[in-house]
Amino acid sequence: MHSVRAAPARPAPPVDIAEAEEFLRLFHAENRDSGSLQQRLDRMRYEVETVGSYRHTPQELTFGAQVAWRNNARCIGRLYWRSLKVRDLRDVHDVSAVAAHCVQHLRMATNNGKIRPVISVFPPEIPQRPAPRIWNEQLIRYAGYRRQVGSVLGDPRYARFTDALIGFGWRPPAQRSAFDVLPLVVETAEEGPHMFALPAELVKEVPLSHPELPWFAELGLRWHAVPVISNMRLRIGGVSYPAAPFNGWYMGTEIGARNFGDTDRYDLVPVVAEKLGLDTSREDTLWRDRALVELNRAVLHSYQQAGVTITDHHTESKRFLTHLAKEEAAGRKCPVDWSWIVPPMSGSQTPVFHRYYDEDPQRPDFLLDDDATRRALEGGPPRFAPGPRR
Repeated sequence: MHSVRAAPARPAPPVDIAEAEEFLRLFHAENRDSGSLQQRLDRMRYEVETVGSYRHTPQELTFGAQVAWRNNARCIGRLYWRSLKVRDLRDVHDVSAVAAHCVQHLRMATNNGKIRPVISVFPPEIPQRPAPRIWNEQLIRYAGYRRQVGSVLGDPRYARFTDALIGFGWRPPAQRSAFDVLPLVVETAEEGPHMFALPAELVKEVPLSHPELPWFAELGLRWHAVPVISNMRLRIGGVSYPAAPFNGWYMGTEIGARNFGDTDRYDLVPVVAEKLGLDTSREDTLWRDRALVELNRAVLHSYQQAGVTITDHHTESKRFLTHLAKEEAAGRKCPVDWSWIVPPMSGSQTPVFHRYYDEDPQRPDFLLDDDATRRALEGGPPRFAPGPRR
């Protein structure tokens, strides 16, 4: 185990009472059988004035997490917000227990391929006690190993993070590959950061093949089944939960067009184009577009063959408009970030492209955490620990 001094945690500011009141009024408006609103407001104000924060009831936490998904302007899959399974882990404080519950999250969410939307909510930031933190952008991500020639084996996005973890004691597999799962890094103020290896049997992966191109399987590509985002903080009624990993299921273009297609990620479009025998000497042959379509076809085909939940961008775009209509019928605003909702390929062929949206953010919500992003991409000095309890 490598022992280093963790940076001192900054105390959380007191909760904004106006934001807390806004949330509690929303909760009581949509949950008519939740008791006296005035008594709840009085209790919240007393707690904030006494300790600087207040504790959500389990019902409020569940509602708040589900509504945060409902309000997430970057998510196209919000039609299913009510199905989110909320795990209340606010009393889990030590790094080993946090890591163990992240492993349990993977088990529940993967569900043998029938992906279930799950969120695991760990303790919030309060003035008296800093909250646990998860450094990884997602619970499952692949290493990026720098080569002497300047290229990267694996995912270039995580090359600096991989370098940092190796420097802090992580030992990659003896035979390195483009799909080596990075360890989980969990930090608390008391224990500092620790690394944990994810159990291989819980990281379900899908090997990629193509419905018509036999050579595609020979590329040796694969991707993990469930995307568990872990670098966004959940904010409910002024209370901030920096460790709240959550997942839905993949839309095919997230893997085929972005993870595999982006030039600063796996950059596989030229590889597929060459295997297809396309003319790559000029851009106007549209070789990139043709190769990208086949890459995305392979992703959808492979996940379907493996029995792993996935959706395509055309189907999901139509479902999003259904969600939008339901929100409008309920008299609610539905914030949308157009640049995230429109798919990264064939955007104009989807119905979400041809309209304007309300961009005003709504609360509760998931917020980007700049500090978490820095740690996930650059790394820091974690201690090394054995795998989590199971």
